[in-house]
Amino acid sequence: MQSKALTIDDYLMELPQERREVMVKLRETILEHLPDGFVEEMNYGMIGYVVPHLLYPEGYHCNPKPPLLFVNITSQKNFIALYHMGIYANPDLFEWFVSEFPKYSNAKLDMGKSCIRFKKVDQIPFELIAELVQKMTVQNWIACYEIQFKNKTFNNL
Repeated sequence: MQSKALTIDDYLMELPQERREVMVKLRETILEHLPDGFVEEMNYGMIGYVVPHLLYPEGYHCNPKPPLLFVNITSQKNFIALYHMGIYANPDLFEWFVSEFPKYSNAKLDMGKSCIRFKKVDQIPFELIAELVQKMTVQNWIACYEIQFKNKTFNNL
């Protein structure tokens, strides 16, 4: 279910009211805690937070035209997803998140490489997400990305 919306407001208006409220809260949580330098935009049919070309001209290695991805959020049919590329690229950050999750939520952690799925909207740990997005600055993310990309461990990003 990839949205064709061109703006974040249009994307949010497409959502059912219950999902819209949760996505607005998730978006606000990210925006309030996201380090300086990241930019919010629509990308890949989701709300995204990226390193703009002004700060990282190389862009995303799979397709350098879009900026370097960092975090995306989306509402899918059966869950709300948060994609955090830093969790995929940084094992220490991954371990931190996995160990902290039970302190903030009674739900079972449903997670892929970079994707955290929340099937019950009332079990989204907003405080933990606020902490997570603060853990990497733009400079940290670029350095981590370049190390992983150059080591070719990031092929599926």
